[in-house]
Amino acid sequence: MPSKLLIATHNPDKLVEIRKILGDLPCELVSLADYPELPPTVEDRDTIEGNAMKKALEASRATGLLCLADDTGLFIKALDNAPGVFAARFAGEDCSYRDNRIKALTLLKGVTDRYAEFRTAAAFAASDGIISLQLGVVKGSIATEEKGDNGFGYDAVFIVESLGRTYAELTDEEKNQISHRALALKAMLPILQRLTDE
Repeated sequence: MPSKLLIATHNPDKLVEIRKILGDLPCELVSLADYPELPPTVEDRDTIEGNAMKKALEASRATGLLCLADDTGLFIKALDNAPGVFAARFAGEDCSYRDNRIKALTLLKGVTDRYAEFRTAAAFAASDGIISLQLGVVKGSIATEEKGDNGFGYDAVFIVESLGRTYAELTDEEKNQISHRALALKAMLPILQRLTDE
């Protein structure tokens, strides 16, 4: 494993979460904030897997570093699986986390079947191609109101099926054991650790 692994994100909340999940790796985890000269990847693929692979490859080719990228979607059954890959910009290009949550709650007003899935695709790439792609899925439902003060994004409205609590009602440690992002990254860890051993 080289001394640096690039996490292809500008999102500071996501970076904190990833660093906690991958904290035992014997390398420095850097982010796109450390490379301000790089243009942002246009996330124009129609799947989270496609977006994750595109982000990982572009960042690796631009920096020469091994790169880990992820893309997450929220798939709400009653909304024909919207927002899907557009989860981060559901309420518009420059929307806030809360704007997205309020839009989801408003669209689901009066709806009884509130089933939803959070899915994260994690892609690990070198400059010459994708090394691994892993998927993490958590089943749940959308609450009727915001609950909890922790987390970010849709955490205050996504109820984890197996726990009956929103992500925002969990501690960071609890969330990082069972979240969609944690599942995808933990599936990636053996590949990362194997490179470390080599």
